[in-house]
Amino acid sequence: MDIIRERLSARLGAASVRAPSANAEVKVVSKEPGAAKEPASAKAVPTRVVALAPALSEGVASGGRAGALNAHSAVAARPVGGAHWSYEGDTGPAAWAQLQPEFATCSTGLRQSPIDIRDGIKVELDAVQFDYRPSGFRVIDNGHTVQVNVAAGNTIEITGKRYELVQFHFHRPSEERIDGKPFDMVVHLMHKSVDGRLAVVAVLLERGSAQQIVQMVWNNLPLEKGDEVAARLPIDLNALLPTDRRYYTYMGSLSEPPCTEGVLWMVMKTPVQVSPEQIGIFSRLYPMNARPIQSLSGRLIKESN
Repeated sequence: MDIIRERLSARLGAASVRAPSANAEVKVVSKEPGAAKEPASAKAVPTRVVALAPALSEGVASGGRAGALNAHSAVAARPVGGAHWSYEGDTGPAAWAQLQPEFATCSTGLRQSPIDIRDGIKVELDAVQFDYRPSGFRVIDNGHTVQVNVAAGNTIEITGKRYELVQFHFHRPSEERIDGKPFDMVVHLMHKSVDGRLAVVAVLLERGSAQQIVQMVWNNLPLEKGDEVAARLPIDLNALLPTDRRYYTYMGSLSEPPCTEGVLWMVMKTPVQVSPEQIGIFSRLYPMNARPIQSLSGRLIKESN
C-alpha cells in the first residue's frame, strides 16, 4: 500500500516523489515539430513507457507486445490522439457522435452497450473455456481508465471460436446493470479473434474483501496519465474470474468511441469482491467513467441455467 500511496500522492500534487531506480528508463513520445497546438481541453495524452524492470518476457518486450498494442487499437479504440472525448460535459456520451465522423455509430447504432440486463432467456449455454496463464503485463493510465496490456497467449473459446485476450480495463460504477442494479465497478476483458471478431468478458466487482489481481494492477499504477508501467511480476487472470462461470450473453458494441457494433458480450453472473480501499484508489483517479445504459432495441439476452 505504501507504493500505491506514493504514486497517488505524486498524481495528486504531493510535494515530493521518490526518485526512480537507477535502471528505470523513461521513453517519451513527443509531437512532431511544428504541429499545431491543441487547446488544453482537447490535448492528446502522449504515451511514456516507464520500465521498472530490466525486461519482461520476450513476447512482451518484442513482437508480442507490439502485436498486442496493435490489436488493442482495433479492439478498444482508445487512441492517444484524435478527437477528445470524456464521460461528462461537452465531450460526454451525448456528444460523442458529433466529435468525429468515425464516432457516428455512438448515436445511430441499434446494438449499443452497455445495457440493463433483465428478462434473459435461461438456456444451456456453452461454457466459456478460459485458457489464461501467468503473463507479463503493462499498466497505462490512458486518460479514460486504468488499462492493462497483456502479453500474448491468453485465450478464451466459446461455441468453437477462439479469441485472444488483448487488454483489460476498469469502469466505475459498472456500466452494465442487472435488473436495474449497478455494481461498484466492472472489469472488461477485451478479446479478438484471428478474423477480427471482438468478444468481451465482463466481471462485476462489488465491495467486500481485497482482490489480489486488482491489487497487482494498483501496485503498478503510473504516476501520470500517458505513462505505461512494465510490471516486474507476471499476472494470472484466472484469479480474477468468479468460481461460478455462469453468464449472460448478448450482441452489443464497444462502450466507448467509436462504439463499434458486432461485439459478443459475456457478463459473468457472479460478482467478484474488491475492498473499499481498492475501490477508493480507482475513484481518486476516475470517480465516474461509465457510459449510460443504452436501449435494448429488441435484442435477445440469454443466460446460463
